[in-house]
Amino acid sequence: MNAKVDITNTVLETPRLILRPWETSDIDDFFEYAKVPGVGEMAGWPHHTSKDTSKMVMESFIEGKNVFAIEHKESKKVIGSFGIHNSWASSDQQFEGKTCAELGYVLSKDFWGQGLMPEAAKRVIEFCFDSLDIDILTIGHFTDNLQSKRVIEKCGFTFHSFGKYYSRQLKKEFDEMKYIMYK
Repeated sequence: MNAKVDITNTVLETPRLILRPWETSDIDDFFEYAKVPGVGEMAGWPHHTSKDTSKMVMESFIEGKNVFAIEHKESKKVIGSFGIHNSWASSDQQFEGKTCAELGYVLSKDFWGQGLMPEAAKRVIEFCFDSLDIDILTIGHFTDNLQSKRVIEKCGFTFHSFGKYYSRQLKKEFDEMKYIMYK
């Protein structure tokens, strides 16, 4: 079964990052990284072409209460997002009776290659297991997204299966690799 997630009033810290609920004042930072070609496409959505698109997505983050804004401590800017979503494992009989969640993330291209996403992911994994009492975490990446693959491996996930992901926004099907981690 999918975990019930509500990050309202939750703030997680790492040495270089603050993960916190989104605020409407984050719109400029969000649009700044979401408009860059190649950032959203790695996660299955087109880069934003207007601040209105970013505003609509950000409002869904705020309303859904399951996506953290990733704030860079040094620059005080929001540089990404980290979501705790419904998982494919919740509909797999093999995991019946287990609480599941799927992790997903996006990071500003300006901050790629600095080890920030594994830092954020490890903290969110700890939060999911310790505070939300989730039994199983899943995560995935498109087969050509080697950066995401490295993050997943650094965090200790185990490969589970290959799959297909259809992005309605991009009108394209992607081959993906799915991973799992048990509490």
